[in-house]
Amino acid sequence: MSSETGLAASRLPFTLRQLCIAVAVLSAAGVGSALAIEHIGGIPPCPLCLDQRIAYYAAIPAAALAALIARRNPLLSRLLLAAVALGFLVNTGLGIYHAGIEWGFWPGPDACSGMAPLATSPEALLQSLNNPRVVRCDAAAVRILGISLAGYSALLSALLAVMGGLGMKVRAA
Repeated sequence: MSSETGLAASRLPFTLRQLCIAVAVLSAAGVGSALAIEHIGGIPPCPLCLDQRIAYYAAIPAAALAALIARRNPLLSRLLLAAVALGFLVNTGLGIYHAGIEWGFWPGPDACSGMAPLATSPEALLQSLNNPRVVRCDAAAVRILGISLAGYSALLSALLAVMGGLGMKVRAA
């Protein structure tokens, strides 16, 4: 038994600090790719895409902090990584939900599936006429090898959730 956490000693070839750094880097790469597609590719995100980014934005500083304290306070580092894992587990579900909307398996929220809310005042009507573009959640803007960006987000989130969970098993040093 390991004296650090009471868990069986791991034979994984990386340390807690290295795992935290990998989670931070992959999180930054995931959200960085989405931002590049948005700003360089000119493809605006839908509301669900923006919601999926929250886990990445939270994971970057949390995993970086966990990496910084991994040697001095492995328990706190592991707890941070566990919180990141839970966030990405939820994000995996959100990505699957979003991909399912794109494939037509279930309806999406009215706010981004083509059903714009009715204007309740002349001002709201004018604003909707001035800004008519609704970014739809039910139409994949890009598919790469048949998988939409929401699908890739679900896959990356699942990987990051597993990596965060491995934080309980790796050695601290």
